[in-house]
This record gives sequence, C-alpha cells and structure tokens, in this order.
Amino acid sequence: MRILGIDPGSQRLGYGVIECEGAGAARVYYVECGVISAPARDGRSARLVEIGRGLRELMAEVKPDAVAMEDVFYGANVQSTVALGEARGVALFVAAEQGLSVTGYPPATVKQTVVGHGRATKQQVGYLVRALLALQRTPAADASDALAIAICHARRQGIRRGGPVPRRKGA
Repeated sequence: MRILGIDPGSQRLGYGVIECEGAGAARVYYVECGVISAPARDGRSARLVEIGRGLRELMAEVKPDAVAMEDVFYGANVQSTVALGEARGVALFVAAEQGLSVTGYPPATVKQTVVGHGRATKQQVGYLVRALLALQRTPAADASDALAIAICHARRQGIRRGGPVPRRKGA
C-alpha cells in the first residue's frame, strides 16, 4: 500500500510518501518527500492555488492508495488556524478529485504512534522518521512531519484492519 502523508500549510505543504507491507504495516519503505511551497508575497488565495496545483501533480505522479493528514489544532492565533483550515480544505479537495478519502490524525496521535509519547519535539520526530525509514539524513521539518503522518496511518490502519488495504482498481 502506498500512503501519502500531508502536513498542511498555506505557504508550505510538507508531503511524504511511503510504501508498507505485512500485517500491521510491519515494513515501511521510503518513496519520496518534500515541500510544496508558494511565495509569501502572494495573497492567500494565490498561494492555495499554487499548493493545490503542486499537490495535484504530486498525486498524479505517485498514485497513492491512501492519504493521511494532520488534523487542525486550535492555537491562540485565530488567523493561523483559519489559514491551516483552508490549506487542509485544498488538500481534501485534491484528494477527492483523485477518488481518495483523507484520514486525519491529531499531532499528539502521530507523535505517540511514531515516537512513543504525544509531546515529542520536532527533532525527536525527525530522528525516529530517519531511523524507521533508514534515511541518510533527516528531511526538512515539514517533510519529516508528513512522513511521520504516513507512518502513523500505516501503523494505525494495520492495527484496525489486521493488514494493509489492497490497491484500488486502476492504480
């Protein structure tokens, strides 16, 4: 099963793609990761269009079987929360265009699943992602978070369903 993890943002959207196999996602393999970014000088709607376009191209290229994304968390800054919600909406729309649903995970659940406790730092998440995927170096923070979300999905779906989900038809 190929999983696309998304760490949404209105200027930078981190993505991470893994493949997993075996009961309970026993083995996970790195495919690719990166960041889709839009110029900060552009207005929010123009940035969201750019991120949506990049995500659409990425999904067409990597052909994920499943998409997982960080859930919205509520911070003190209302404008940041709104911008994050809009970025999530773009990602949900693009995934739906591809016939994929999106599973959301709270940040603490991702950290708990990958690191072992829900208050892990970004450095701890990056270190464990690097170790679990046998990477030469730790990816950029947004990409590392997206890989962690994909790993979390692989593990949680394996636990719920007793094994990986079969590839969808036509993939």
